[in-house]
Amino acid sequence: MAIILALAAALCNALATIFERLGVQTAPADSALSWKLMAHVLRRPIWFLGLGAMIGAFLFQAAALDEGGLTEVQPLLVTELLFLVIILRVWFGLPLGWRESAGCLCVVTGLGVFLAVSNQGGGLALPAATDWAMVIGACVVAIGFSVNLARRGSRAWRSSWFGVAAGVAFALSASFIKAATTLASRGGIAFMFGHFEPYGIAVAGGLGLFLTQNAFHAGPITASQATLLIVDPIASIVIGVGVFGDNLRGGVGILAVDALALAVMSFGLFVLCHSPLIVNTTARDQLSHPMRERGAVASGAPATPQ
Repeated sequence: MAIILALAAALCNALATIFERLGVQTAPADSALSWKLMAHVLRRPIWFLGLGAMIGAFLFQAAALDEGGLTEVQPLLVTELLFLVIILRVWFGLPLGWRESAGCLCVVTGLGVFLAVSNQGGGLALPAATDWAMVIGACVVAIGFSVNLARRGSRAWRSSWFGVAAGVAFALSASFIKAATTLASRGGIAFMFGHFEPYGIAVAGGLGLFLTQNAFHAGPITASQATLLIVDPIASIVIGVGVFGDNLRGGVGILAVDALALAVMSFGLFVLCHSPLIVNTTARDQLSHPMRERGAVASGAPATPQ
């Protein structure tokens, strides 16, 4: 059940990526790291479709984390990119090539081997106050460092580091979600809201959303999605094993296989994010429907993004 719910969350995330990108692509160039960016997207109806998809992703993710641990659920969310490839192929009509095939194969193989070999279990422990202080402090430092690097450099560089920051923020949010679902299962909804974890979801999730919008606006989606999708599951695995009691099968050989599987999965994500299917879709940092674009060219009118 945790796997099915996590895959549903990944599909919703893929839809949110498309709709949110369409919502921010016409924002002023000077609105990065500014609330002017949010003011702009709030006037774009299509952005609210992305917000709705993101809410659906959150609900499915929370249900999945209630059934499984961080080290099982969060890696499954990288299938968002597989769903994104399918959407771009079916809806935007772009052809599949060897990069898409190789990337999908690496993601599925790496993810499958990790889930099969790592032997996840546990994950029912609630972090102590000192554990939370350590996790939150480390995430804040990582986010601050990434945002600082994102303030300069090329558009791809800036987008990548905003993606790293967003990935860490969403990993922290996932840890709060996991803790909140555990609290709810032990004492009910009222008991859960007597702790800080549910409010941490709003803070970390809101920060992740803000950083994601800046990542989309700062540069090509290929850069931000690659770093976000790679950093989020890895950071979640570290948090899950470190403070939630997620169990990974021991032994140097098994851990090496786990690391290799995650590396193969990350390589597949990188290849997919830089495949012609996605790169061509985001040419000039714009998403537009190929059929509409061809129709506009045939009529002599400029093509406009959705």
